[in-house]
Amino acid sequence: MVMETGKNQIRKQLLVTIAALIVINVAGSFLFKRFDLTSDKRYTLSDASLKLVESVDEPLYIDVFLEGEFPGEFKRLQDETRQLLQEFASYNGDIKFTFVNPLDESESSAETKKDIIYNVFKMDTPYLTAKDYAEARKSIDNIKDVDKAVFETLSRSGMKPASISVNDKGKQSESLIFPWAIATYKGKTVKIPLLKNMRSASTAEKVESSVQHLEYAFADAFNKITSDKQKKIVMLQGNGELPGQYMASFIKSLRESYHIGPFTLDSVSKNPQKTLKDLQQYDLAIIAKPTQAFTEEEKEVLDQYIVNGGKTLWLLDAVQADMDSLYANNGVTPALPRNLNLNDMLFKYGVRINPDLIKDEMGTPLKLATGDRGNGTDYQQYMWRFAPFAFPDSINKNPIVKNLNGIKLDIASPIDTLKNGIKKNVLLASSRYSKKVGTPTALRLDMVAEETSPTDYKEGGFLPMAVLLEGKFTSMYENRILPFKDNAYKTQGKDNKMIVISDGDIARNQVDKNGEPLELGYDKWTEQFYDN
Repeated sequence: MVMETGKNQIRKQLLVTIAALIVINVAGSFLFKRFDLTSDKRYTLSDASLKLVESVDEPLYIDVFLEGEFPGEFKRLQDETRQLLQEFASYNGDIKFTFVNPLDESESSAETKKDIIYNVFKMDTPYLTAKDYAEARKSIDNIKDVDKAVFETLSRSGMKPASISVNDKGKQSESLIFPWAIATYKGKTVKIPLLKNMRSASTAEKVESSVQHLEYAFADAFNKITSDKQKKIVMLQGNGELPGQYMASFIKSLRESYHIGPFTLDSVSKNPQKTLKDLQQYDLAIIAKPTQAFTEEEKEVLDQYIVNGGKTLWLLDAVQADMDSLYANNGVTPALPRNLNLNDMLFKYGVRINPDLIKDEMGTPLKLATGDRGNGTDYQQYMWRFAPFAFPDSINKNPIVKNLNGIKLDIASPIDTLKNGIKKNVLLASSRYSKKVGTPTALRLDMVAEETSPTDYKEGGFLPMAVLLEGKFTSMYENRILPFKDNAYKTQGKDNKMIVISDGDIARNQVDKNGEPLELGYDKWTEQFYDN
């Protein structure tokens, strides 16, 4: 009798366990939650991403071209992409995703491929009429060789395949995959890169960096297709800013999400009021490495643009010295303070760029000739301490720098933050073993051979090189005579933001031997890729 009672209890416990497992599995099909145990919460969705996800109010379809069996590294990229999309979908049921193999030659995939071809066609030709799209759809439906068509369509649109090595029972072979996705929302389609382009990096390094970049890649795509109105960005000109060929990669990236165009301040001298009114049509002004001082009239235009809500990105060199002159002048160049006549303006907003150099033990390499070898030249890499390698602080949760691996700066200066009621967030800083070097001084390539020790860096390091400022900015001309009369002049305006970076070259791309721009962040001399 006791034995029978024991058996009944075991049966009940077994039934309860089975029922609990069924409930968990059913709930799991509707709910998804990924627990992030990393110290810097790199796999936790940012508030900015969640706001974009919540803004989706109609079905947003995502086709991910990572279906199939992949080797270890790409299997991880596939799994992390799936988990991220599951998390997005758990927050908003209107986000729907499918994993597709565009190289699948089965007949059952033909219709899916035709849909992909049509969506990519609409993405690449956004201004055709409804009749044009209907005719294109009809032509696509009549395609005979769908496999060839989808391959050519994706490649022509910039979604190039990647070659991977597959080990099948000890036999090595090469295979192609498309590490891309496309998102379609309210008739608008955008492409999403899933594998970061990192020259000279191993497959494992590429995948690791790409996994950390996934949230940004999808959030950026959501922003592009959910925004009713694209923001407008202006590249300021007229004060010796960086030439176009050195900003080409940076501008190309911006054009994918924003309207962008040039704007010169030359007209300030003739009609400053009209210049200010025209500038206020833009949401963001980028000032990229000016080399000529700003006039007071130009500063008033910029000041009132900022006070009235215009956002700014300042890429400024407080010291006159660059690597080009260092290489050209037998390895020696003077480093002199550069007067841009902006100190009082930035001081009023809450920062000061000191005309000093940052010398950092965590520098970036450069390649120098060390002698002849046969008919060629022998080169060797050295650490250049005046090109800091900046890692965003792991405790910095700002989406601007989240999950960035490392930024290269060239001849940067330290930034002081001042108390004035404006919130400051240091985005990039030098390492613990860094210090200021005053100017004027001479920069020499033979400094790479200097021996240093921790005692050389008693100041404590962590010198700010990029700062985000947020708040209501007060005009620098408060209680001062205005350079020109402006009936709409304001002393203080609405909440605003600006970023100040003490290196004008942070957004500069290199060029190849034919003068063609290279990708931003790629150093052709050392063949290393940075997250600039």
